[in-house]
Amino acid sequence: MDNRAEVREFLMTRRARVSPEAAGLPAVANRRVEGLRRSEVAAIAGVSVEYYAKLERGAIAGASSAVLDALAEALQLDDAERAHLLDLARAADGIPTSGRARRRGSGRPAPLRPSLQWALSSITDGVAFVRDPRQNLLATNALGRAFYSPVIGDGGRTPNLARFQFLDPAARDFYPEWDLFAHMCVGVMRAEAGRDPHDTALQELVGELSTRSEVFRRLWAEHDVRRHGAGTKHFRHPVVGDLTLAYEELAITAEPGNVLLVYTAEPGSPSAEGLALLASWAATQEPDRSAAAAAG
Repeated sequence: MDNRAEVREFLMTRRARVSPEAAGLPAVANRRVEGLRRSEVAAIAGVSVEYYAKLERGAIAGASSAVLDALAEALQLDDAERAHLLDLARAADGIPTSGRARRRGSGRPAPLRPSLQWALSSITDGVAFVRDPRQNLLATNALGRAFYSPVIGDGGRTPNLARFQFLDPAARDFYPEWDLFAHMCVGVMRAEAGRDPHDTALQELVGELSTRSEVFRRLWAEHDVRRHGAGTKHFRHPVVGDLTLAYEELAITAEPGNVLLVYTAEPGSPSAEGLALLASWAATQEPDRSAAAAAG
């Protein structure tokens, strides 16, 4: 896989981010480069300047795990960035991501397995949904449909969290910390692109968002990556107002690349009361939903 441009930009942006002081080097006045010099990275990593220059030109194929580990240490990569570097190296070596089929087709989501929808529906006290690597919202439980009503809208094309984030003005209201969510969204997508460079549907989504959103284009060029995992997020729902929810991301081993996310509120908190109110509101909407489905 020829991913030299991706490797080059990633290494250059990481090198520019590390100051000499952070690397334990003496400060020098009137430096002409931002961050470390190539020679400094090479010295810290224990490789020749020529070899590091070759790596930074994108020729990472064949690099040993020891070299990659040393490079990650020299550039002070976090866990997500280290994993991304290894993904880029595997792609350059032609090694597919474990458990994933190469995605060269149209990228249309596969039909949801009934058992997975049953599992989602069994979660009643939290927001539960399935998301694929392209940020498509594939399925939700009842509370998830109510929670993500601004994203799902009236149906039609598969709802996509990235398109909503960057192309729908309603996202600014739904995400009070819009800038933080934007960085998170792009970081997760950038990590996925490195993990599966054959995913043409993801590439097309990146192209669409880069064309239509200046913010997305700028963030994509920063080459930051992140894992989602677990944490806390703040939302402002149009029906129940502000919600502070903890989230857990779980891999779906039967569908490599897809994840199950569950948002819950601290018991007894105002957000828990808000979710309960939203569940009550959702229950009033379900008959309308069922009637519309029967009419269709």
